[in-house]
Amino acid sequence: MNKIVVPIIFLVVASIAGVIFSVKGIRREPVELKPVEIREYEGSPLSSIKDFRENSIKGPQYVDIGSYKLKVTGLVKREKTFKYDEVIKRFKNYKKVLTLYCVEGWAVNILWEGVLVRDIILEAGVKDDAKTVIFHAVDGYTTSFPIEYIMDNDILLAYKMNDVILPPERGFPFQRVAEDEWGYKWIKWVKEIEVSDNVNYKGYWESRGFSNEGDLDKSFLENQ
Repeated sequence: MNKIVVPIIFLVVASIAGVIFSVKGIRREPVELKPVEIREYEGSPLSSIKDFRENSIKGPQYVDIGSYKLKVTGLVKREKTFKYDEVIKRFKNYKKVLTLYCVEGWAVNILWEGVLVRDIILEAGVKDDAKTVIFHAVDGYTTSFPIEYIMDNDILLAYKMNDVILPPERGFPFQRVAEDEWGYKWIKWVKEIEVSDNVNYKGYWESRGFSNEGDLDKSFLENQ
């Protein structure tokens, strides 16, 4: 055989083998499966994230997380703006099982995971004349709490429930977990935390006759 032909044949065979090897060696991106919620925590049963009723004022909100910002405004020393990931990574994360009681008569027991509202506010610094913390949602919903309630309790701004990221209908990116408060205080789709001196501020339902306190031990209706 011609001495020139042999190297050419060898190169062709080697190239074909290389192509075959490369095809077999292609790394495919893993297919992301839907997260599975847990239904038990430390031996106690949990409700499903599907056990909620849809009762928001404008229906589920679908937030573009790429442009989302959580703002801390009002009577703070330094107004702050955080991206979604910054909130989760910057502040210590906590888990807690709490039951949401709706004024409509239903309830759900959920494992919530998130950061403390207190930590976020302290990052901005609170001015001496601060009296109230007002939460604003993407859909225009608002509700408020005395600043002592926020600062003296471990109140979560949750991004997970039952070990899965909040679905849009449950308040993604953040829902405030209002411990010992009626469900209308559990504001979803939180976009702004405003520190104010207005002790008489009334949110969406509070301005429509619901109690501003929202205390579970009392009627949710004002003056009852």
